[in-house]
Amino acid sequence: MPRTRLALGAQGEAATAAWYIEQGWSVLDRNWRCREGEIDLVVRRGERIVFCEVKTRTTDRFGGGAAAVTPVKQARIRKLAMRWLASHSDKAGAVRFDVAVVESSGVRVIEGAF
Repeated sequence: MPRTRLALGAQGEAATAAWYIEQGWSVLDRNWRCREGEIDLVVRRGERIVFCEVKTRTTDRFGGGAAAVTPVKQARIRKLAMRWLASHSDKAGAVRFDVAVVESSGVRVIEGAF
């Protein structure tokens, strides 16, 4: 992946983490990896844990960021979330899956996207 794309993605993830922090969430993990893949962002507020997929876009020429989170990608994120939960002692009362779309206009978080 080209460096500029990696930098853009990192900026989008940082902006999304800042958005969650402003909303009162604590960031538990960023770019958590295991053999099956990566979770962009894991945040917590109270007993709720959110797994967030971040899509950063400079243009919508190839479709919006949320459209890139296909049912196959959603299934993979769910599987990764199960792995994350199994590897952490944090107790989750509820789990939610969000998608954050980062564009020039800012961060838009779709809560409970799937």
